[in-house]
Amino acid sequence: MPSPGTLRDSTQIVLPYDLLDDVREEIESEFVVSIHENTPETCRIIGSPVEIRKVGDYLARQGISLP
Repeated sequence: MPSPGTLRDSTQIVLPYDLLDDVREEIESEFVVSIHENTPETCRIIGSPVEIRKVGDYLARQGISLP
């Protein structure tokens, strides 16, 4: 059985808001995900494991590295 941490990592990406400034609209229109405030400085992109992988690949193509 997978650990909760593994499941959480496969269904969300946590990033500083400033990294999403140029791509947020594209992410929200191209992928089935939600973007929510995590802290005042960071946001969580939440979606299915398949969508999160696609968003991660998209961010990488835009030069945004994931933690």
